Amino acid sequence: MKKREKIIYWIATVWLSLGMLSTGIVQLIKMEEEVQSINALGYPTFLLPILGVWKILGVIAILIPNFPLVKEWAYAGFFFTMTGAMASHIIVGDEMITLFGPALLLALTITSWYFRPADRKTRKY
Repeated sequence: MKKREKIIYWIATVWLSLGMLSTGIVQLIKMEEEVQSINALGYPTFLLPILGVWKILGVIAILIPNFPLVKEWAYAGFFFTMTGAMASHIIVGDEMITLFGPALLLALTITSWYFRPADRKTRKY
């Protein structure tokens, strides 16, 4: 792996981890803004701690060494969560600015996944 690719991977992965960890904590503690947001999207509040726990576990999975299959599942979970969030905001007619956070985390998810080192992949290329 080239030095440039490692740098891209780690920058994307650190930012992705910070974003998912912070939003996971906010969801886990059911911060009032987050409760209002999920209710506005039509989802029940009980989903917040579930999403929060899975985001935090996903961050752990992509940061620890080994377990490449678990990492694949974590990336897939991040991908589905962020595309689902974007679709939800679009469907309820939210302003386009509400797509910025999920779109950024989606871009970081894809970038981190694409540039991950061979030892973090399920198949060695």
